[in-house]
Amino acid sequence: MARFSQAISEGDGISVVPVLEGDVGELAALAEEAGAEAVAVQTAAQAELARAQTGLPILVRDSLREADVETLPLRGADACIIVFREAAGDDRLGVLYALAGDAGLDCAVEVRDEEELEEALELVDPEILIISERESSDDEEDLEHTLDLLSDVPAGKLVVAESPIRNRNQVVALERAGVDAILVGSEFLRVSPDFGSALAELTGR
Repeated sequence: MARFSQAISEGDGISVVPVLEGDVGELAALAEEAGAEAVAVQTAAQAELARAQTGLPILVRDSLREADVETLPLRGADACIIVFREAAGDDRLGVLYALAGDAGLDCAVEVRDEEELEEALELVDPEILIISERESSDDEEDLEHTLDLLSDVPAGKLVVAESPIRNRNQVVALERAGVDAILVGSEFLRVSPDFGSALAELTGR
């Protein structure tokens, strides 16, 4: 089974990683058929449901806590996220990042601006960075901000973009800029009558 970092760095083009909600088991199987390289879920319990239906790497988005890190691989997770603004201070970022590594998890650090990116690189120098625009609503500004912040990421890092993505052209633009993967939120997939077809459009399958 491929680790998350391997899945988004290998192969041709940008990787599409859907965020699953609802019947995550069924959607995980559909995501694999539609060409997704990995899937994301909110909780460890959802990771267990998804793992029963897919061999794709699974990223857990729930807020990471020290007590939960060791159990994530047992529930089927391959990777986790540390949200910088939730973990900054008292070396909590460093502690969580080290625990995740010891547990065999790929650990992505989510940042939202230049200051967070700079501090994250200084404190833990993560291999995987998530540039998040979850709180924004304007599509063009989302993409522009992500591309601007991307220019500050050192070479050799894996970059995952989390911007509102609604069409293949946006995916291609991020790919050309050097983004390795995109997290496709449920706000896009939920409005489509066919999850598999909508996802396949983004992957170019």
